[in-house]
Amino acid sequence: MKILINADDFGLTKGVTDGIIKAHTDGIVQSTTLMMNGNATDYAVTQAKKHPSLKVGIHLVLTWGKPMNKHVTELTDRDGFFKFKQDSQLLATDIEAIKIEWQTQLEAFLSIGLPLHHIDSHHHVHGWEPLRPVITQLAKKYNVPVRFTESLRSEPDILLTEDIWLDFYGDAVNEDLFSKLKHLSANSVEVMTHPGFVDDDLRKISSYTDKRKEELDLLCSLKMPNWVKNLNS
Repeated sequence: MKILINADDFGLTKGVTDGIIKAHTDGIVQSTTLMMNGNATDYAVTQAKKHPSLKVGIHLVLTWGKPMNKHVTELTDRDGFFKFKQDSQLLATDIEAIKIEWQTQLEAFLSIGLPLHHIDSHHHVHGWEPLRPVITQLAKKYNVPVRFTESLRSEPDILLTEDIWLDFYGDAVNEDLFSKLKHLSANSVEVMTHPGFVDDDLRKISSYTDKRKEELDLLCSLKMPNWVKNLNS
């Protein structure tokens, strides 16, 4: 089985970014995905360039922070922040504006000089059914694979892996990760993780805090079993 251990939220804060770097250099994290509107995006880019063995993709954002494109005002509230929550209903005009905003985020990533490894999204918004045509078009336009979601199962040509493991999160974070993965029927699987050091900036903007340090410690103590193949090999 091919396994990719990916860390979300690269660039969210400095502490999260440093934690992801440590989970790569001292642990089993192989890739990460960068938030182009994070509080520490520039810092994350600098760190990524110092650690070229860490594959970096993009963490498309729609439910946190502010858009990068100033013209997509239909996507924001009165304070300029994204108006969407995880259960939002999308309008046709929203979908077109989201495509424009995500293209802006992708172009911003390409301008930093790092190879684009894959696409995923904050809160799995790229898996929202109304956005399936958008993410499919972007994957093909930028020739880059996308994180598996059920809504994209019928698009295997653009998927990064055949399945995704979402249970390394919260109270389910434990050392039994690989024993559970071994029983999956997929030939390739991505493991979503959220390691990080907990800083004051993180506590101000996220409800997922202390568990990030628990994830970090565990990801630095686990070893890849000999039956695991590298997704990038």
